[in-house]
Amino acid sequence: MTGPKTGGRSAATNEIKILQEFVDVETAKSAGRKQFGAMCRFLEANRACRIVIVEKTDRLYRNFKDYVTLEELDIEIHLAKEGQTISKDSKSQTKLVHGLQVVLARNFIENMKEEVKKGMQEKAEQGIYPSRPPKGYRNNVLKHTIEVDPEQAPIARRMFELYASGQHSLASLRIALRAEFGQRLAKGYLARLLQNPFYKGQFIWQGKLYNGTHTPLVSPALFGEVQAVFRGHNKPKYGKHEFAFRGILRCKYDNCLVTAERKKNKYTYYRCTGFRGKCDLPYFREEELGNRLGTILKDIHIPDDVFEQLQQSLLTDKNRQETIQKQETERLQQRLSLIRSRMDQAYQDKLDGKITEEFWGRKSAGWQAEEQQVQMALQGLQQATPERLLTGVRILELANKAHSLYLSQSPAEKAKLLKMVLSNCAIDAANLYPTYRRPFDLIFQRAKNEEWRARRDSNSRPSGS
Repeated sequence: MTGPKTGGRSAATNEIKILQEFVDVETAKSAGRKQFGAMCRFLEANRACRIVIVEKTDRLYRNFKDYVTLEELDIEIHLAKEGQTISKDSKSQTKLVHGLQVVLARNFIENMKEEVKKGMQEKAEQGIYPSRPPKGYRNNVLKHTIEVDPEQAPIARRMFELYASGQHSLASLRIALRAEFGQRLAKGYLARLLQNPFYKGQFIWQGKLYNGTHTPLVSPALFGEVQAVFRGHNKPKYGKHEFAFRGILRCKYDNCLVTAERKKNKYTYYRCTGFRGKCDLPYFREEELGNRLGTILKDIHIPDDVFEQLQQSLLTDKNRQETIQKQETERLQQRLSLIRSRMDQAYQDKLDGKITEEFWGRKSAGWQAEEQQVQMALQGLQQATPERLLTGVRILELANKAHSLYLSQSPAEKAKLLKMVLSNCAIDAANLYPTYRRPFDLIFQRAKNEEWRARRDSNSRPSGS
C-alpha cells in the first residue's frame, strides 16, 4: 500500500519492484477498509511479495486490529517519510517505538472524535438536540431543526395521559396503545419515553439538562404527574455504604460480580455475589485487595529512554498537524467567504426583482445551513490547540507514574485510577486477570513480550498479575 509519489521514490531508492498499488480513501479508524483488505489478501496469495511501502504509520493503520493483521502476515514494512523499516528481524527497541506509534495514531483519531463531540455540545447549548429525537418528533433535514411528527405525536401525548391517570402499569399501557393505535411498543421502550424530559421541552445531553427550542408535546404538570406515578410503582433502594472497588472485579470461578459488605461497622470485605451458587473465592479485606490491584499498574510502566523517543515522535507529529490545521482553516475561510458572497448577491437580486421570494427563501436556507456547518468546523479547528495534540504524551506519562500515584491515594481515588486503565478484571484466590483499556492494552502487551523488560536491572519488580 503506497502513495504514488512517496512509494515510487522509496522503491527506486531501495531497488524494489512494485507489483501492486493499493489506495484507501476511507477513514482509517474503521476496521475492514476495502483496499486494506484487498492488500492483505494479495499478500496471502503472493508469498514471494513480502514488502509493503507506505508513507507513514498513520496511513497504514490507526487501529490495533490492522496492526495485528499485518504482524501475522510476517512482512517487511517500509515507512518512507519516517525512514523506518519494520520486520520480524528488527530490534526490539524499533518494534517497541513502532508499536506505540500505532497507539499515538489511534489517539489522533480519538482527538478528532472529541472535536465532533464538542460541536454537538455547542449545538446542545443552543437548545438544539444534537441527535435523533424520540417518538413524536422528527428531524427537519433542510432546516436542521427538530419538529413535531404529526403521525406519531398523538401516540406520545396519549401515553402520557393514560399513564398519568394511575390506572395503568407499563404492561396494560402497552395493550391500550396497541388497541388504540395498532402499534406494538415494548415495556422498556415505554418506560424510557415516559421519563424523557424531551416531551416537556427539555433534554439531557452528556448528563446535563438543557432547555430545548423544540415544541413540547406535554405540559410540565402532566410530565410531573407521570413521574409521580413512576415513583409510586418503583420505590428506590439505597445502600448504607459506598465501597471503592465494587463494580471493578468479577469472580474468575463463576464470572459473578465481586461485591462488598461491612463487618462490625468497621471492616470492609469483598466477596463473590454467589449468584450461581457457592464458589471458591475467599473474602478479601479492602486494604489487602487495594494492594493487590495496585500491582496491575506496574505492568504498564515505560522505560525513560523509550518515553523520550516517543515524546520526540509526538512533537514531530504535532508540527505536521499544525500545518494541516492551518491549511484546513484557510480552505474553510475561503469557503465561508464564497457562501456569504453568494448570499449577498442573491439578496441584491431579490431586491431588484431578478429572483422570486420563494427562490430566495429556498436558496438562503441552504446557504445558512452550510454557513453554520463551516463556522462549526472552524471553531473545532481553533479549539484543537497544540496542547490537545499532546494527549498522547499525557497517556504515556500516566503509564509511567500510575503505580506511584496509586500508592499515595485513598481507596476511592485508587478505584478511579484503575477504572481509567482497566475495562475489566477477574480475580481468584491467588491471581488477578486484568483487561486493559486502549491504549494501555498495547503498552501492557509490549511489557508482557519483554521487549523492554530485558533492559531493566536484575532487581526489577515482579509482575503482580
